[in-house]
Amino acid sequence: MPDRPATPSKRTLDKDLDKFTYVEDATHHVTKRLVAPGLGLIFLGLAMVFAGIYVLDQPRATLIFAAVALAGYMAMNIGAKDVANNVGAAVGARAITMTQALVMAAAFEILGAMIAGGPVIDTISTHIVDTNRIISIGKLAWLMMAALLAAALWINFATWLKAPVSTTHTIVGAVVGAGAAAVGPELVNWNMLAAISAGWVVTPFLGGGIAAGILFFIETFIIYRDDKIAAARYWIPILIGLMAGSFSAYLVVQLEPKGAIPSLLNLAIGVSLGLVVWLCARPLVAAQSIGLENKNSSLRKLFRLPLICSAALMSFAHGANDVANAIGPLAAIVRDIGLGGSLGVVAETTTQKAPFWVVMIGGCGIAVGVLLYGPRLIRLLGEQITKLNPMRAYCVAVSAALTVIVAAWFGFPVSSTHIAVGAVFGVGFFREWSTSRSRRRFDYMRKKAEAAGIPWSEPDNADERNPDEVHRRRLVRRSHFMTIVAAWAITVPVAALLAAAVYWVMVALFI
Repeated sequence: MPDRPATPSKRTLDKDLDKFTYVEDATHHVTKRLVAPGLGLIFLGLAMVFAGIYVLDQPRATLIFAAVALAGYMAMNIGAKDVANNVGAAVGARAITMTQALVMAAAFEILGAMIAGGPVIDTISTHIVDTNRIISIGKLAWLMMAALLAAALWINFATWLKAPVSTTHTIVGAVVGAGAAAVGPELVNWNMLAAISAGWVVTPFLGGGIAAGILFFIETFIIYRDDKIAAARYWIPILIGLMAGSFSAYLVVQLEPKGAIPSLLNLAIGVSLGLVVWLCARPLVAAQSIGLENKNSSLRKLFRLPLICSAALMSFAHGANDVANAIGPLAAIVRDIGLGGSLGVVAETTTQKAPFWVVMIGGCGIAVGVLLYGPRLIRLLGEQITKLNPMRAYCVAVSAALTVIVAAWFGFPVSSTHIAVGAVFGVGFFREWSTSRSRRRFDYMRKKAEAAGIPWSEPDNADERNPDEVHRRRLVRRSHFMTIVAAWAITVPVAALLAAAVYWVMVALFI
């Protein structure tokens, strides 16, 4: 009997299984993008539950819950957007991984908000709009809710566009717009707004100048020395000690009962702690320097520790300054409804008696935003504006942290985005000048060439007359500069108009 011809088998089962695999892959891709929003919603739910412990049996509790949700949403947006200011330089310089940077930033954001957030909260919640002259109970609450919602929407949109707008600009503009819509422009404190705006103009240049000055110091005393490693062993512990001493003095002022410690004693505490840190840092830096060659690449290794410390300091400063952008309006709402005096306050060291649970929601919200959405802008600030190594990134972080801390000390709501970006540009422009004009750099290069037996002549600046050559040699990308300035310029008016519109919609629907 002849064999039956083999019939080609259909791989129906395999095809069906492949289809299931495709469906699973597509589902995984979609659900992965929904994880962060889902976790964000869970946080908002927990924040409202936490607030319910304090306000559930109080009148207008529903309004408080809505305000808590908006403040938490705003705080997450701040964390998502502004984490680039805090750790973008460190990540861009590859001194710390993205995960490590996010965890560190989240922890220090909470500490900054809880320890030192009070003065700026006071400014945002009471000094932009004259809240004492708003007689109608509940009007201030709706005003601040409109400001929160408008500010959060604008920041969320800007983060999606990867535009580093200022959260301080946004909330100030939103409070002004909602205030003008609710009670008229006469109750807006235009003098305070003018002072804040002047700070916005000055602080980017201040941050850039300080960063450029620190980089000039490092180049003069460490980089362009014959023995770089010996110079680094001497100066890096001093830089770490100065940073630790300054921060210690600042913390003492924030934690002490107001006026309890004289200024000279506070200065002595800062100097003493700075000396202790300097003594501890000397053997650590010396151990790290063993076996390193006399090259700039070796210096990058030695600057990793101070860079990480400065990034942590910047995160603390950001929490102290920018937490008010989220919970300043919430604090005003709580006071307007009459709950501020009975539900627990922050330490007496702050001028603003914001309830503890309000500050906690703001700090944790920023931390959640850092962890869930932070990486989007880190690469823009840390890599795309100008290339940063650990030394230059250290200059950026220290400059931004010192400027923000001093501003938060006086309760002045500066823009951490302005200062950080200004510091990055300051470093970039200084590098352009140093590359083509620095006499110390030319002398250093000449010595290296002579030691190696290589003929050397000072660079001719004739190429600078060629526009194409000038553009090619620029170290700072001007396109980012113009984009950022444009984003800053439109933020306040857009936030103000949006907040006014949101308030009118709320009035039409709910009041």
